[in-house]
Amino acid sequence: MDWAIHGRNWPHHPHSRFVGSGGRRWHVQQWLAPSAHAPQLLLLHGTGASTHSWRSLAPLLARQAGVVALDLPGHGFSDPARGDGATLPGMARGVATLLGEIGVRPTVLIGHSAGAAIAARMALDQPKGLKSVISLNGALLPLHGLAGQVFSPLAKLLAANRLVPYLFSWGATDPSRVRRLVAGTGSSIDDAGVELYARLVRDPAHVAGALAMMAHWDLRELAAALPTLRTRVQLLVAERDKTLPPEHSQRVAALLPHASLETLAGLGHLAHEEDPQQVYGRIRPWVTGGTADPPAP
Repeated sequence: MDWAIHGRNWPHHPHSRFVGSGGRRWHVQQWLAPSAHAPQLLLLHGTGASTHSWRSLAPLLARQAGVVALDLPGHGFSDPARGDGATLPGMARGVATLLGEIGVRPTVLIGHSAGAAIAARMALDQPKGLKSVISLNGALLPLHGLAGQVFSPLAKLLAANRLVPYLFSWGATDPSRVRRLVAGTGSSIDDAGVELYARLVRDPAHVAGALAMMAHWDLRELAAALPTLRTRVQLLVAERDKTLPPEHSQRVAALLPHASLETLAGLGHLAHEEDPQQVYGRIRPWVTGGTADPPAP
């Protein structure tokens, strides 16, 4: 997306900047910590989203923490990934390198959907200094059944066809299609939120970035590593999630040695956009240090 055109009224425009890292340009939003001892949070959005998905939650969190949000490679205003940068390990390394560039060492990682998988991978690879990982409807395991057999090959096929992003974006010019797409997640968000998603999916480069992410990810390695994760994990699971059913997070909880699973009543996959106050209330104790550190291995 073109920042000169689309960025002028993007949520939290004053907090945005562009950072070169790993040979590409990243769109980053940052709220400085209110004190030297405040926690530092990293917010990681899911596939097909952008920093806009944190538009209501980030300012709430910034009351007691430093906050960094970013557009993942190929999403929103960030450049696409190169080489293995679209894989899960590659994307986690890219984010870690970016954080080094801007001098931020997060103490809490908050990820939505696929963003939770990046957070878990980062916690496995570089656990030092991390207090907790917070997963919002996290996509941390391969899909079960027929969906698991079909989804990845189909994503690879679509990503390989350069016409697909343009066809998808052309279809998104119909507002009702975008609204149905959002409703299919089980969430009901306001008109402003739907319009932001519409602006994203009307951009072929953003669609191509989302397809590349889906095509290159393989969650089997992450699933095998989850039992070794020593960082505490809060699993927030939306009761009405139609993208990832609650059973998905229940399977994750069974693998994690230091996990807490909590249900968000009446919300769908975009719970943090749907009811940011409720999500903030659940996250706040973990952000402010209300949870104990895990036992030593």
